[in-house]
Amino acid sequence: MDNLETLIQQHFANLEPDLRAELLQEATVKDLPEGEMVIRTGQYLKSSVLLLEGLLKVSRQDEEDHEFLMYFLEPGQACALSMLCAARQEQSEISAQAVSAARVLLVPMHVAERWLTKYPSWHMFVIGTYRERFEELLQTLDAVAFRSLDERLLFYLRKNQQVKGNQLRISHQQIAGELNSSREVISRLLKKLEQRGVLTLHRNFIELHQTG
Repeated sequence: MDNLETLIQQHFANLEPDLRAELLQEATVKDLPEGEMVIRTGQYLKSSVLLLEGLLKVSRQDEEDHEFLMYFLEPGQACALSMLCAARQEQSEISAQAVSAARVLLVPMHVAERWLTKYPSWHMFVIGTYRERFEELLQTLDAVAFRSLDERLLFYLRKNQQVKGNQLRISHQQIAGELNSSREVISRLLKKLEQRGVLTLHRNFIELHQTG
């Protein structure tokens, strides 16, 4: 992985130089292999999570461990819900998992709170993080509340495409779990999308075609 100082400069360039220096000094660096959790449901959080490298999937589970994808985090972004839970000293109601090998910065809550009054750019970063995640959640809510399952499936695939590219190495069973459906139904709908020319089904991945 790249040099830590270089990554901070690259992905958090809008923060003041003094703040970037403090971020390097105060934050704890954690490297995550693919599949590892950085946040677990029910966990008490003491730090905000900022992503430097890789990709994180933020999900919510029900009592039967069904998973619902909420959003992805890319380098330069922070988990708004981790900020909120840490500030309120509440248990997390979401989980965050590394989709690929990832590197995160864990900023202790007392440090993050101090920065709010000390650095205008940090205040704007936190507000911007809340706004981006809220807008993304509204899109997800609209997909669930107002769209049919085939529309939700396409929305889900396009959402994955934005962060993973055109080749999605994701199983039909995983898609079914995240859309609260069955593998058989998802496989049938994927086949229909293939017939429409939206995608091509391969043995180990789904290839999404670019939209016009």
